[in-house]
Amino acid sequence: MLAAVGHVLPLAVAFALSSIPIMATILILLSKNRNRAAIPFLIGWIVGIALVLVLLIALAQAVPGTVPKTSQVLLGSFLIVIGVALIALSVVNWARGRRKQTAGIPRWLRAVSSFGPLSSFGFALLLNVRPKAILLSAAAGLSLRGDGLTPGETVGVIVIYTLVSASTVAIPIIARLVAPTRTELPLVHARRWLEDNSSVVSALILVLVGFVVIADGLTRL
Repeated sequence: MLAAVGHVLPLAVAFALSSIPIMATILILLSKNRNRAAIPFLIGWIVGIALVLVLLIALAQAVPGTVPKTSQVLLGSFLIVIGVALIALSVVNWARGRRKQTAGIPRWLRAVSSFGPLSSFGFALLLNVRPKAILLSAAAGLSLRGDGLTPGETVGVIVIYTLVSASTVAIPIIARLVAPTRTELPLVHARRWLEDNSSVVSALILVLVGFVVIADGLTRL
């Protein structure tokens, strides 16, 4: 099980450092609706992470497991493809970010400031079907498929993956609700920093994780 945790932990960290859900969290926490929307957003985010991962683990069961060597080769090949896709996605996102001449938050993302409980919950769920989220969860699902875990161990790794992935949304929300005054200024600074640097940071993280996934795939060939 420890080996499986080691395989998925870099993926969970990359998931946690996704700029869009972090920015959405900050916008909600700086809005007048934070007391109504923050917790539903967090619940939707956690449920979405776990649900997508469970579905992709189930899909990964389609990889033949009767011949161990063949199964590992297929898993390794899929992981390499996902790793390459993550690197390609990082390049696309970085190039898109450089082409933007005006700083600021996209209009569709700014709308989260006016969301109520149901809208926040649904939006958090939808954030888990972004290409980056799907690729990271697919890599985690394939990795768990190849680690030969028991059902109990699989559940344990899913819980760890979900908690780490959701941490960058959960921690600000909990801190804001516990100490609303003390967290106001740090959230404002974090918002400004993300506006200026999120595309570069996200691209670098995706490149690094892409190579980690490729390396994991190569070890299974």
